[in-house]
Amino acid sequence: MGYEPQPDFGTPASDAAETITLTIDGRETSVPAGTTVMRAAAEIGTAIPKLCATDSLKQFGSCRLCLVEIDGRRGTPASCTTPVESGMVVRTQTPVLQKLRKGVMELYISDHPLDCLTCAANGDCELQDQAGAVGLRDVRYGAGDGHLGQAKDQSNPYFDFDPSKCIVCSRCVRACDEVQGTFALTIDGMGFDSKVSAGTPVDDFLSSECVSCGACVQACPTATLTEKKVVEIGTPDRSVVTTCAYCGVGCTFRAEMRGEQLVRMVPWKDGKANRGHSCVKGRFAWGYANHSERVLNPMIRASIDQPWREVSWDEALAHAAAEIHRIQGKYGKASVGGITSSRCTNEETFLVQKLVRAGFGNNNVDTCARVCHSPTGYGLKTTFGTSAGTQDFDSVMQSDVILIIGANPTDGHPVFASRMKRRLRQGAKLIVIDPRRTDIVRSPHIEAAHHLPLRPGTNVAVLTAMAHVIVTEGLADEAFIRERCDWDEYSHWAEFVALPRNAPEALAPVTNVDPTDLREAARLYATGGNGAIYYGLGVTEHSQGSSTVMAIANLAMATGNIGRPGVGVNPLRGQNNVQGACDMGSFPHELSGYRHVSDDNARALFEVDWGVTIDSEPGLRIPNMLDAAVDGSFKALYVQGEDILQSDPNTKHVSAGLAAMECVIVHDLFLNETANYAHIFLPGSTFLEKDGTFTNAERRIQPVRKVMTPLNGLADWEVTQGLANALGLDWRYTHPSQIMDEVARLTPTFAGVSFAKLDELGSMQWPATAAMPGGTPVMHIDGFVRGKGKFVVTDYIPTDEKTGPRFPLLLTTGRILSHYNVGAQTRRTENVAWHPEDLLEVHPVDAEDRGLKDGDWARLSSRSGETTLRVQVTDRVAPGVVYTTFHHPTTQANVITTDYSDWATNCPEYKVTAVQVAPSNGPTDWQEKYEALGKRSRRVAAAS
Repeated sequence: MGYEPQPDFGTPASDAAETITLTIDGRETSVPAGTTVMRAAAEIGTAIPKLCATDSLKQFGSCRLCLVEIDGRRGTPASCTTPVESGMVVRTQTPVLQKLRKGVMELYISDHPLDCLTCAANGDCELQDQAGAVGLRDVRYGAGDGHLGQAKDQSNPYFDFDPSKCIVCSRCVRACDEVQGTFALTIDGMGFDSKVSAGTPVDDFLSSECVSCGACVQACPTATLTEKKVVEIGTPDRSVVTTCAYCGVGCTFRAEMRGEQLVRMVPWKDGKANRGHSCVKGRFAWGYANHSERVLNPMIRASIDQPWREVSWDEALAHAAAEIHRIQGKYGKASVGGITSSRCTNEETFLVQKLVRAGFGNNNVDTCARVCHSPTGYGLKTTFGTSAGTQDFDSVMQSDVILIIGANPTDGHPVFASRMKRRLRQGAKLIVIDPRRTDIVRSPHIEAAHHLPLRPGTNVAVLTAMAHVIVTEGLADEAFIRERCDWDEYSHWAEFVALPRNAPEALAPVTNVDPTDLREAARLYATGGNGAIYYGLGVTEHSQGSSTVMAIANLAMATGNIGRPGVGVNPLRGQNNVQGACDMGSFPHELSGYRHVSDDNARALFEVDWGVTIDSEPGLRIPNMLDAAVDGSFKALYVQGEDILQSDPNTKHVSAGLAAMECVIVHDLFLNETANYAHIFLPGSTFLEKDGTFTNAERRIQPVRKVMTPLNGLADWEVTQGLANALGLDWRYTHPSQIMDEVARLTPTFAGVSFAKLDELGSMQWPATAAMPGGTPVMHIDGFVRGKGKFVVTDYIPTDEKTGPRFPLLLTTGRILSHYNVGAQTRRTENVAWHPEDLLEVHPVDAEDRGLKDGDWARLSSRSGETTLRVQVTDRVAPGVVYTTFHHPTTQANVITTDYSDWATNCPEYKVTAVQVAPSNGPTDWQEKYEALGKRSRRVAAAS
């Protein structure tokens, strides 16, 4: 499509049911009650001049450009703050208004640089546009000295702040407050001395509390806040709407282009997941697509100690197919497998599992989704009948109580966190269950009613104690339970949780949570109105991950918090297509739509459609593949878009498994850590270079649209199809829409999904069926998918990972705002300005006991291994708990983690590792060796 800005109606839409009829410039129109005159005019195509108004922010009424005349009313009221009234007659253009607006505009221009021809915003500047709209042709006043000549703040790596061009409209300040909720900006001074400030007088944007979400840049009507890429490349000339490839929020963006160059990513106001907002990653951190370390040509080598050799696509795919045939001929059909990617599209993921089942002839397919949210699939399918969250993101705006457990939304899912914070500022109550004091516990204008800083690994105990309070104090919703759930199973569960051993006081020595605070939190959740639970990897990545998910479902059912807006059980997915990877059949025991491979009817659908026989026995999970490789029976692996050497637990075991294989095929953008053990490298394509769909955390299927030609020559689905055909399959897809048609044909929950329908609706939430052709925003409204909701007894069982004299501390891990997953993408952007290395958070008491202070090197050791990293002393963590992130490969955080995993799904127990921390002189020999290996691979990539 060509370049055309989204229309701006000046003020937000009203959702009132009542309509008001009025006349504007002789034209009668009807709008919802509460609509402003400005918006009513804009909706019939009448643009009233404005500068301080924009439809993403509340009306403000400061610029005085939007004045109108209203019959029977004195003066010239601001149209942005004047609500419509029945029978109102409005005039938007009269001689009086023209004179007033010109005078106002003259004042603005008198204190503004007149460098329009060389300004980066030339042609994309609202001040310039409005000067023309009011007919300004000259300025009678001399230049002011309030702003002109002030120095630019160029500290932020993505945008510049030029105070000399600021008109003090406050849109940036209001965007930071209302949309992002950080409150990092303010207006200092008065009159001509007024200026935008990012904190204290000595703060620049980079060192301030600004989180670089881009809301201020998007709101700015002048060149005061300008993206560096716009300065460098120029204004865009076309745009394509697509979906972000970072976290599970799934923000919709306009990729604004100039030729084949991406100029900027602007959040799409009609995006149903993000509603026009963004974070630093989606908005700015896309430079990895053109990074010098990106590999663009296929490469092969005979052994991992040999240099890479560039080859053609045909040679690479033929060689890969020959190796798979050779290995299966020598070691058997089950000696090979594949790993799908949660970063790739649904269509690409579907093809990889199809390749394994139809091409390799086994079910040895797994995905990184298993090492993060497989307990969600198991737990919610068991209790509710579906393997996904129950609500859409809009639902949170109707919540009265929000319970967050094991999630850090301000860092991991920042755009949704901003919406959540908005609801909290409106009066909703917050309960946080987390070992660490995350930002959402206490931030501007927000404070949790209860923060339960539990001991890592005791989620089930805390939730059982909350259930004990709800049941023993008569707070359960008996009517809901009798109507919607199995009463006998509830009675059995209620009898269990009511046992004295499950009381908060009895479990306090286990959980380290104050019993009084826990009781109050339980009462609040049960009686506070609409109660919504949001959880993340701090729930699933435990030995009792599946049990915790079922304990969460038990709480929601017991209190009737299921089946309507404002309530529900909501997993916050970590990667952009974790949900989709699960939906598409990426697990060794399930076909798409979560149907077990032993289901004869389900398997028959695929066998008829594909013309092959599918094994009825589940295949190997990733840990099983690695174990079998070490044992000598698993010899080849195709890995699309995952770096298991950095992301999976017990790095030494992963490296041993990879080293034992005869053919490792890595299909990725960069020579990642896993590629150190690869024999074939197939270059991947970015989300900017392909068509397809992603499915976000709310089950929302959204289009991914190609905005530029793939630098490597092929989209990822084309690479997988090329490998399949080299193996002897006859795949003839010419567009990903055909793959989605196949998914819809074979997967009941996707039956109504097609690219044409997505183009029409923008997005769809599965299940999309004949009964719900537009999708399903809220699930389980009239009943659970499984019939009756199932209560499951979840007894607390301590993890086998125990602290002791050698390892007295507990390590837990997480993410930081500026980075994503293992950092392969964000480390190749300017985001490293905020987080150049992973740090170890240590409580002041534990630091003092070990003679450590801020910035010291520390050795972090466990039963599995050791690494070193710098210390950050903070009371965010409790005594006895340490915390780090895993975004930098040299940190080697997963050298420390163990092989313990969830009892039901093998999801690794990343969140509980017994460790010791001691002073160190710097990186370990293992880290230095690892870094040297990585540097060698990166040099090869750069040379190619």
